[in-house]
Amino acid sequence: MPDMTRRALGALGFALAFSISAANAQDMVRVRGTIDRVEGPIYVVKARDGGELKVMLADNGGVTAIVKSALADIKPGSFVGVASMPQADGSLRALEVLIFPEAMRGTGEGHYAWDLRPQSMMTNANVEQTVTGVDGQTLSLKYKDGEKKVLVPADTPIVSFAPGDKGELKPGAKIFIAAAKKQPDGSLQAARIGYGKDGLTPPM
Repeated sequence: MPDMTRRALGALGFALAFSISAANAQDMVRVRGTIDRVEGPIYVVKARDGGELKVMLADNGGVTAIVKSALADIKPGSFVGVASMPQADGSLRALEVLIFPEAMRGTGEGHYAWDLRPQSMMTNANVEQTVTGVDGQTLSLKYKDGEKKVLVPADTPIVSFAPGDKGELKPGAKIFIAAAKKQPDGSLQAARIGYGKDGLTPPM
């Protein structure tokens, strides 16, 4: 990986690790939505719940493309983030999988509540083993405080990160912000904005 790309992804890893750990703070907001219009430095976003948000990228902020990947790209040794739903039998069923670049290994490591759906969970961990079965692929995930097994059905969205282009933050772009900081005027400031490449909806 070129040094410039490695540095960029390393910085992204720091930003996301901070964002995830800070996301429970009262002045932080997780944003999922579509850019409706751009007003100077402000991105007016129609949020998933139908509300309108005004988002500004921090002066030293950056953008990241979220690109489509495949189940075959997940291998033992991969570091992944898996949003999942607990099942009645205690197992976990994946809602989406994010494959982290190697430079971002360790980002947000652990197993904790997530807000993709009510009662959903997030597990950021190393893939120890993959087993293919009739219902999909089961990932054995190991993180610093424990282990989880997650079933990943064949139709589960799989994505990864790539260097982004601020010029692609335009009306119609679907975005994800791990944590944006509330400003006194009600707007939000983001250290980093992720957007779906080629019309992709970030599944996180």
